[in-house]
Amino acid sequence: MQRSHQYFTLVYQIDRGSRRLLWVGQDRTKETLGRFFRFFGRRRTERLKYICSDMWKAYLSVIAREANGALHILDRFHIMQLFNKAIDKVRAQEARELKRKGFEVLKRTRWLLLKRRGNLKRKEVLRLNELLTHNLRTVKCYLMKEDFQRLWDYKAPWRIGSFFQEWLDRALSTRIEPMRNLARTLERHAEQIFNWFEAKGEISAGAVEGMNLKVKLTTRRSYGFRDPSTLKYALYHNLGNLPEPPSTHKF
Repeated sequence: MQRSHQYFTLVYQIDRGSRRLLWVGQDRTKETLGRFFRFFGRRRTERLKYICSDMWKAYLSVIAREANGALHILDRFHIMQLFNKAIDKVRAQEARELKRKGFEVLKRTRWLLLKRRGNLKRKEVLRLNELLTHNLRTVKCYLMKEDFQRLWDYKAPWRIGSFFQEWLDRALSTRIEPMRNLARTLERHAEQIFNWFEAKGEISAGAVEGMNLKVKLTTRRSYGFRDPSTLKYALYHNLGNLPEPPSTHKF
């Protein structure tokens, strides 16, 4: 999590019976996540079955060292964020090129392309459908993102691997460098991506995304806090599922 120029490492518990913020550490370094595992303890770490994270190298290396008995899964929400970053980079560059030619079809289309289609209003859906009729690099990237999401619906291991490789081949054959870079990143992390299917039903992508949204809301509300520890207390208070103190008044 980033707040202004400050970074935090957040650890959630996302069991079926309990979804809460478990730990907050300042910075996003190996040392930060190492502090969590020291806090968590060796015995509890050895009992972990699944760990879900983003692709931050520091996290990947510490998890491999400290919890190599757990199945390491990449967060689907983070994967789709990488797609959105690639699309937005292509859109911004192509919009500038088209503006110089007097063709501003990409003007005010950022959120049309980044929001989930199911969250668009009817007028936005019509605008998006019209945009998709244009032969643009941005449109190609958007369609590749939508196509990739079919991956999560497959169940047969051979079909999962086949579809993933077919998608990579198409992405790597394009001349759109942000998509080629994204494909290379996904290829490097294929094992952790495939682990999601092995743990299917145990790790909820919606649970992680829901916690992330609550963190963003809490961070906005605490915008005036200058001391990082105050923000940490606010996060624990709102997401930590803390026990109610005995002295709390009930009305």
